[in-house]
Amino acid sequence: MSIQRAANQFVCDLAAYEPGKPVEETARELGLRPEEIVKLASNENPLGPSPKAKEAMRAAIEQAQLYPDGGGWELRRAIAEKHGVEITNVVLGNGSNEIIELLCHCFLNEETSLVAAEHAFVVYRLMAKLFGAKYKEVPDPGFIHDLDAMADAITSDTRLVFIANPNNPTGTMVDSGMIERFLDRVPDHVIVVFDEAYHEFLEDPPDTISHVRMGKNVCVMRTFSKAQGLAALRIGYGIAPVEIADLLNRARQPFNANAMAQAGALAALGDSEHVARTVKNNDEGLTFLQDSFDQRGLHYIESKANFVLVEVGDGDAVFAGMLARGVIVRAMRGYKLPGWVRISVGTKAENERCIEVLDEVLKD
Repeated sequence: MSIQRAANQFVCDLAAYEPGKPVEETARELGLRPEEIVKLASNENPLGPSPKAKEAMRAAIEQAQLYPDGGGWELRRAIAEKHGVEITNVVLGNGSNEIIELLCHCFLNEETSLVAAEHAFVVYRLMAKLFGAKYKEVPDPGFIHDLDAMADAITSDTRLVFIANPNNPTGTMVDSGMIERFLDRVPDHVIVVFDEAYHEFLEDPPDTISHVRMGKNVCVMRTFSKAQGLAALRIGYGIAPVEIADLLNRARQPFNANAMAQAGALAALGDSEHVARTVKNNDEGLTFLQDSFDQRGLHYIESKANFVLVEVGDGDAVFAGMLARGVIVRAMRGYKLPGWVRISVGTKAENERCIEVLDEVLKD
């Protein structure tokens, strides 16, 4: 008998998440040096990590023989102070992705459901399936979350609603007014989760944390992977009412945030200069990419994040053609968008190389 027959069927049926293709793997396959590869597939920070974080991590390595602070007191205290909440409202995660998993651990089972937008972050669907829950996917006309329709989709078995703002992979967002109207319709048995991985790139972001301060069933997720450039550390956090945060802390693994990640994130939290440089580079890069698409008559979704979703005809073919030339983008078939690719903002030189290679591939 295959051992898989003894496993939970919903795990056997699950398709593993596919991240952006790594630089090292691409270099090996193409016979190139890693520095010749341009990776614009995973919405990473092209300027690298916060310099203050690098300094803090070098110091932290001297105590690598010790377990980290399992409660993450210093980092949680700093996050709480920055956002005007209590330390008991803050939960650390091995990336903000772990906060998604912790929420599902606490609130999903085979008798419950999760609501999300049709073109939302694919991990929501994977997590719902992993915990045997029903996944209610709501159409998003114009690639923008339809919060009225999402409110209509809530039923007595719904426990979680995920709103990625800005959304990955579309780059679109909903504003404060839409959020207020939506929250007024959400019943007490539902937790609304705002996934705000790209929060720092917004000029005038909605203050979703204010709803946590008011004690609403809201969890706000943030990450150090994007604007602070610490994706390799896998460190993020959730901010939620104490009752919810307590449950998430019970569900997480001991020492889920390693010492290097805690030290780097704590230093990065105060590195406003690096975030400002990152945002400036991103604003310029978005303008360049979107102007380039306009000049070529390519349909794209105007983005509020650090990537652009652009329609190219055959996303898989364009991905493969660009990959063969050393530029990694992200094909979108997994998001039911086979004609599109998602391109992350890079440095000026990387953006220019990307457009040059895109022209070559589309010509072919």
